Amino acid sequence: MEKIKFMSEEMKDEVEFFVLEQTKINGISYILVTDTEKGDAQCLILKDMSSAGEADSVYEIVDDDDELGVISKVFEELLEDVDIER
Repeated sequence: MEKIKFMSEEMKDEVEFFVLEQTKINGISYILVTDTEKGDAQCLILKDMSSAGEADSVYEIVDDDDELGVISKVFEELLEDVDIER
């Protein structure tokens, strides 16, 4: 499982997540990440907000309920054995 590092703008801290899955919907990239590799874990769906040509990706937590519902279902189908509670 791929591990990625994020830098929080507010806290200026580096945070590491494991990438469970990624997908692209309507030209927008989404990743499903968790803070632990095994067992039941908290997960986040992140949306790539970076512009074309940017050297670093800029991700934002998906918090819109409608968007979160649609993307959660896609990730559940891709992973088959995962149930995402919203």
